[in-house]
Amino acid sequence: MGYSIALVFEDGLTRIVDGLPGETVADAAYRHGVNIPLDCRDGACGTCKSLCDAGRFDPGSYIDDALSADEAAQGYCLPCQMRPQSDCVLRIAATAAACKVAARTVEGRVASVELASPSTIVLAVDLAEPLPFLPGQYVRIGVPGTNASRSYSFSSAPGDARAEFLIRNVPDGAMSRYLSEWARPGDCLALAGPLGGFYLRPMTGKVLMLAGGTGLAPFLSMLAQLVRQGVEYPVHLVYGVTNHTDLAALPALDDFVRRLPGFGYVTCVAEPAAGHPRPGYVTDHLPSDLAACSVYVCGPPPMVEAVRRHCRERGIAPAAFYAEKFTESAGTGP
Repeated sequence: MGYSIALVFEDGLTRIVDGLPGETVADAAYRHGVNIPLDCRDGACGTCKSLCDAGRFDPGSYIDDALSADEAAQGYCLPCQMRPQSDCVLRIAATAAACKVAARTVEGRVASVELASPSTIVLAVDLAEPLPFLPGQYVRIGVPGTNASRSYSFSSAPGDARAEFLIRNVPDGAMSRYLSEWARPGDCLALAGPLGGFYLRPMTGKVLMLAGGTGLAPFLSMLAQLVRQGVEYPVHLVYGVTNHTDLAALPALDDFVRRLPGFGYVTCVAEPAAGHPRPGYVTDHLPSDLAACSVYVCGPPPMVEAVRRHCRERGIAPAAFYAEKFTESAGTGP
């Protein structure tokens, strides 16, 4: 039985390939048209050195000049030598273009468009073919009838035939206008990716998820994946919005509470007049054991920077820290 190998390039583009039993990562990549930088294939030069973010593997044979004992202990590996013993995620020290990899584009059909709150649209897309991704990653979706595209994180689990997205309802935004005024079931959409270095890592302790607005989307995907694979440690989510009416997907979160042992969440609302029981920002509702957590943050840039500043000013160094900033209209085109 072979394994799934996710190759995450420096620019965030990701290609997921299937490895054959006993096959090296470099050979599996090459078989799929991905040219990981190599100079020797003998474990002697270190050119292909990469960081394995997840998975077990046989490191193979190499010399210390190519990969030191300290580097190996940190999870570094040589794709020309390593043979996966489980699904793996590798961070490749090169851009996708340098490895002759372009974003994969698949066709999808609009399944439904729902207004989850005045500020949030839920888009469901039936995919014509699978588009493998890591939970937390995003794709670029073309806006029909224009040359524009917008970037959105999956809120659905990897492998689902129906992909879902939480989309900020931006006044006069290209995608927002399309979804609000013209979208119909069956409309064709082009999705390119997957992309992004913000994805779920193996759990080594308590996980803290901090979401701002539609930054909740990648966490829904991560939680769906955790339901499938199980959890060993507690997972806590703090979900912050500006106004009470901005809260979305609460039934989905309640469902995860029922299905995922050790998961819990709280919401907070920045607008004081909202009368929410937890007023303020995400940083006002962080747990006391923050230093013991692997922290994932996704939301507008000011929110992400506020969390960084909170940790820095208090001298708190979380066990791990992963962040994704987004703007209301991330993408290309007018």
